Amino acid sequence: MDTAAFLHRIGVAAHPRPSLEALFELHAAFVGTVPYETVQYQFGQGGPMDPEAVAARIIARETGGYCFQLNGVFAHLLTTLGYDVTLHRGGVQTATRPAVVDASHMVLTVPLNDQVWLVDAGLGDGLLTPMPLEVGAKVHQTPFDLSLRKSDIVDGWRLDHDPRSSLTGMDFEAAPAAFSDFEDQHKHLSLSPDSPFVRTCSAFLRRADSTAVIRSAGFTQIYADRTDNQIIEEQSEYYEVLADVFQLPLPHLSDPDRDALWRRVWTQYETFLASQQTG
Repeated sequence: MDTAAFLHRIGVAAHPRPSLEALFELHAAFVGTVPYETVQYQFGQGGPMDPEAVAARIIARETGGYCFQLNGVFAHLLTTLGYDVTLHRGGVQTATRPAVVDASHMVLTVPLNDQVWLVDAGLGDGLLTPMPLEVGAKVHQTPFDLSLRKSDIVDGWRLDHDPRSSLTGMDFEAAPAAFSDFEDQHKHLSLSPDSPFVRTCSAFLRRADSTAVIRSAGFTQIYADRTDNQIIEEQSEYYEVLADVFQLPLPHLSDPDRDALWRRVWTQYETFLASQQTG
């Protein structure tokens, strides 16, 4: 990884040595500039998992990533900068997905200042900064409240998310994992037509005062005091939002690629509307 170029990409001027303050700065800068996104999986070709390949695409602003890519790159960056990083097998719970730990999510922990910290740059609208890995830990990270407890389903931990988030929570094992433990899930989730990341084109960006989410044509911004919703009906506006809000200009996409992606996005939105009517 070109560490200097990556730090420049996320807006961090320098990193003299590992510290808690620096870790918090890196985490907030990473999630605030590198989108969680599944745009890359709409073309039937999957995407790389190797951290160096992912980092090169992030630096070029061709892509963001999802959990394996984002936390994989962030773990690589932190290790290069001198932090001790451990990977863990996890799983995310949503309104339609039960709590399960099946290596469908990668989690990071970092020991620092006599405390272990939960570090997760791959939850979409999850953590803005690390939180202490201890029972009963609670943090307010505008606009969300998050808390930690022991998991009910594995020997490990449970992150309970804010009700306004797209996530109910996330469980992960206390045991360390290897990067290779996530390869099968990455292959399935990035390529399978049944994968939710393939079925729905989405992007998330976690900001200091809010979070931005786009799913197919639905654009939502959640603030402390309100939630703004909008349907994007024009192709030009869609790409403006991706570039301006989600910092995802996609310079590598040709005009035919952009046309095809927009048709796919709008079809996903129409399918969603039809399911709501029949549901």
